[in-house]
Amino acid sequence: MNNQTPIIRRVSRKIHVGSVPVGGDAPISVQSMTNTNTLDVDATVDQIERIAAAGADIVRVSVPDMDCAEAFGRIKKRVSVPLVTDIHFDYRIALRVAELGADCLRINPGNIGREDRVKAVVEAARANGISIRIGVNAGSLEKDLQKKYGEPTPAALVESAMRHIDYLDRLDFQDFKVSLKASDVFMAVEAYRLIADQIEQPLHLGITEAGGLRSGTVKSSVGLGMLLMDGIGDTLRVSLAADPVEEIKVGFDILKSLKLRSRGINFIACPSCSRQNFDVISTMNALEERLEDVMTPINVAVIGCVVNGPGEAKEVDLGLTGGSPNNLVYIDGKPASKLRNDHLVDDLEKLIRDKAAAKEADMARLITSDGQ
Repeated sequence: MNNQTPIIRRVSRKIHVGSVPVGGDAPISVQSMTNTNTLDVDATVDQIERIAAAGADIVRVSVPDMDCAEAFGRIKKRVSVPLVTDIHFDYRIALRVAELGADCLRINPGNIGREDRVKAVVEAARANGISIRIGVNAGSLEKDLQKKYGEPTPAALVESAMRHIDYLDRLDFQDFKVSLKASDVFMAVEAYRLIADQIEQPLHLGITEAGGLRSGTVKSSVGLGMLLMDGIGDTLRVSLAADPVEEIKVGFDILKSLKLRSRGINFIACPSCSRQNFDVISTMNALEERLEDVMTPINVAVIGCVVNGPGEAKEVDLGLTGGSPNNLVYIDGKPASKLRNDHLVDDLEKLIRDKAAAKEADMARLITSDGQ
């Protein structure tokens, strides 16, 4: 299977969010955000660890007041994944979390206020060696822009971002990324396309308030997919009214489908029909649940019959083709074994784990040999 993407990414400046590079030649990073009460340190740490275990590169934490800022300091000491602090209204919160170890300060130009306050945040970021995210949102544009445009528009989002980008330029601060989010797919996509040619900084993608797990996944996949196909985007969040862990799963699935990241199992599975020789749907549901912990990039095909099964199975690391009386397993494109339906999921899980372990060992040997 060809794992090379035809997408040519927009050239952007590389910055860092803690240890994670964003922009330049860095992989597109996947983020989520906690939804626990930040004051509940244990619950927030637990959720951050679950999000990180799902593969998140970066996690954002809301810090609405000074008490939460102090709680953030305790949270930061207990986790290893880089943390972005979400700051609104009170710029002094940003100053405090910068001292407490934030890896990036997310500020909303629409509600931070005067330029002197933005300057104080910039100087705090510079002094602590951390980056900034300018987060523009259609739901919280500055009042003068609301009056000028009458309603949120792509041009209004870009103008909001550019006035603050210009100010950071005057302060000679370049370690920032920009997001222009809207719940309307067309508005968000057009705003990102407009600003992509105007600045060199990395862009954080997102369709804000996208919806629940199903509808939000569809909306985000459409909007982010359009931008990623254009080569636009250096980091992303899929905003779902769901468990934040689901945001990470969907984010990686979007990137895997466009061959922009290769983390975990890429399943190719038929939708099933009357030709199937085993229950494809229940098999896939079980495999996806059982194998969530596998992070090695591996392509697996699960096809219920012999019409398309052999062709798909020959192009992946491991493939299962439905057959009668037994199902046929291909490994690296060649017939390898046969499986009965009795213990199909158990047997297939073991084969996949063995193949992933072998591939991981091959990758480790390759890295070792390249380093010699």
